[in-house]
Amino acid sequence: MTSILLAIVIGAAFGAVLDRIGATSPNWIVGMLTLRRLHLMKTILLAIGTGSILMFGGQMIGLVDVGHMSVKAAYIGVFIGGLLLGAGWAASGYCPGTGVAAAAAGRKDALFFIAGGLLGAATYMATYPAWKASGMLDDVAGGKVTLGTVPGSGYDGLTAISGDLLGIALGAVFVLVAFVLPDSLVGGGEGAEVPAE
Repeated sequence: MTSILLAIVIGAAFGAVLDRIGATSPNWIVGMLTLRRLHLMKTILLAIGTGSILMFGGQMIGLVDVGHMSVKAAYIGVFIGGLLLGAGWAASGYCPGTGVAAAAAGRKDALFFIAGGLLGAATYMATYPAWKASGMLDDVAGGKVTLGTVPGSGYDGLTAISGDLLGIALGAVFVLVAFVLPDSLVGGGEGAEVPAE
């Protein structure tokens, strides 16, 4: 029961942060995807970079247990799914997390987005045997691998480079890009109105 309560508290806090930074507004998301409003992109890059530095740095000094690291397998279907998710994100102005947070904030259009996502998941479940038989779910590039080798993780590295150092370096690059990226790369910037629908 404690873990469920903790999940609710953390989920509510995450949703509140998403709402605060504008991620629950299709206008902000479409602005980001059209490179007109990069505030949200900068926030995402900063969060990923900071998280990467803290996680891999914590692993190096023993504060974070490497056993908690989870690597997902690479396969053709996941790349196609990523393209579909990106297209849906661009068309709707929501990704799964921001859609749920937007619904909680009272946006009725987000309810249709959630219903569409659930319908898509149900369709995938119903057709899973066909996808499995097609070979699109077979591992490629070694399946569960990392770019660098992380001692004690149980995953193979594509290179002999320290995975922890590589994770810290990539995190630092994300943080740097978040700070040097301008507010807009195209057109009107912050003040430009971007249609949501």
